Amino acid sequence: MFNNFDFSGKKILVAEDEKTNYLFLEALLKRTSAQLMWAENGKIAIEAVKENDDIDLILMDIKMPEVDGYQATKEIKELKPNLPIIAQTAYALAGEKEKILEAGCDDYLSKPIMGKLLLEKIDAYLKK
Repeated sequence: MFNNFDFSGKKILVAEDEKTNYLFLEALLKRTSAQLMWAENGKIAIEAVKENDDIDLILMDIKMPEVDGYQATKEIKELKPNLPIIAQTAYALAGEKEKILEAGCDDYLSKPIMGKLLLEKIDAYLKK
């Protein structure tokens, strides 16, 4: 089911403060041949985008220390408006999706992340 996604030559930045969540995403994306980078908070994610011109997509956790996903997304979109950002959040409250999209995220998924749905969304953005 997951083996039909090939992201060879693509670099995905995972902004996620929880190591277990990162390891889940790493295990899921390993099968796609994507190159992964890990930013443990929004501040590191912003720096990673400034230092790496070859990032193709970002998976952005919303609730992170230092700089949250909302602020990180706003700053990254100022630097690279066309860089796709998919938010991931455990806070699927009313109005949350609107707030995430207003911050500049292109899409969002609520946790727990469904692997197939995540891969389909990534695939769609990488093909644009």
